[in-house]
Amino acid sequence: MDTPEPRRSGWKRKVVLAVVAFGGVVALYTWTALHLAYSRGERVGYVQKFAHRGWVCKTWEGELAIATVPGVAPEKFYFSTRSNPVAAQVNDMLGKRVRIRYDQYKFVPTTCFGDTEYFVAEAQPIDERQ
Repeated sequence: MDTPEPRRSGWKRKVVLAVVAFGGVVALYTWTALHLAYSRGERVGYVQKFAHRGWVCKTWEGELAIATVPGVAPEKFYFSTRSNPVAAQVNDMLGKRVRIRYDQYKFVPTTCFGDTEYFVAEAQPIDERQ
């Protein structure tokens, strides 16, 4: 007499597939949040602070002081960058008047990619003799 084979449940396979599917969705969301800019713009001011920070994910974090008129407290614009060449550009202009071009990325899932949602793409010095 043939004994029936034990019935194999596919719960392990379902759990693995669910974990893989969830990981895929998270990866796709992260890629989209980091590659589709919400807005782009420029700011002009003086680079006050610039530091390489983070325990695991090292990013460059900076502060731009935007002075509208003399005698008024400057507005501070906080920005990030993950690019070492851009960081070198900004570092060369500490304390100088500079124009930065940035991309704004909304809903980045973690601060591992940067402390702010504004990521500098380029920095240019401004000639103050004009």
